[in-house]
Amino acid sequence: MVLDRENHQSEAVAQTAGQFATTHWSVVLAAGQQESPEASEALERLCCTYWYPLYAFVRRQGYSAPDAQDLTQEFFARLLQKNFAGMAQPGRGKFRWFLLSSLRHFLTNEWDRAKAQKRGGGSRSIPLDEAEAESRYLQDLGHELTADRLYERRWALTVLEQVHHRLREEFVAKGHAQHFKLLEQLLPGESSGCSYRQVAGELGIAEGTVKYELHRLKRRFRALLRAEIAQTVSCPSEIDEEIHHLMEVIGG
Repeated sequence: MVLDRENHQSEAVAQTAGQFATTHWSVVLAAGQQESPEASEALERLCCTYWYPLYAFVRRQGYSAPDAQDLTQEFFARLLQKNFAGMAQPGRGKFRWFLLSSLRHFLTNEWDRAKAQKRGGGSRSIPLDEAEAESRYLQDLGHELTADRLYERRWALTVLEQVHHRLREEFVAKGHAQHFKLLEQLLPGESSGCSYRQVAGELGIAEGTVKYELHRLKRRFRALLRAEIAQTVSCPSEIDEEIHHLMEVIGG
């Protein structure tokens, strides 16, 4: 089973210099334990994926947009330098907690010393779209959430965006990009107003076939969601709990 294989990889991460697994925990641990370009690049990609939930948390703490941008960028610079990699302990639970607790540690103990230096201290930084960050945050002002709750909501939405992106990539790889574009309009939460009949007409297939294809798409989405969540928890028994929490956060 794919999920079992991924968790075996997580447990075995960094045991040998050439070994590299793909769970979120293993990315941080591998980057902190070996000088591997592959591990460092994977950590950078991870930072690029989950930067906005952390930026939103910092902004909701009361920092101005420029300070929040500096703080978020400096935090990631420290993480990429492996300053916080030693704090990563999969046994402690969810990966989202690790990132948030690491950020809290940085805000409390590190920023006063770091803010006098040029942002990133001349180290590698990740490409953050600062204008997009503030634009997204201004939209989030409509949600009266604490910093912690806003972080969790944005984390959950980012996970779903990742799953949606991977599902689209699978269709594109098979040459079915238009197929996916039409089917996704029928997913819950979409506001296209498209009907089964319209999609069937566009694809040149029967309505019943559209319903079947949509059922398969939803089933594949759920499988990819489980695989994504499996990368963020420390054991398989936490997957269902984390999915339930994710749906609660988004629905709340």
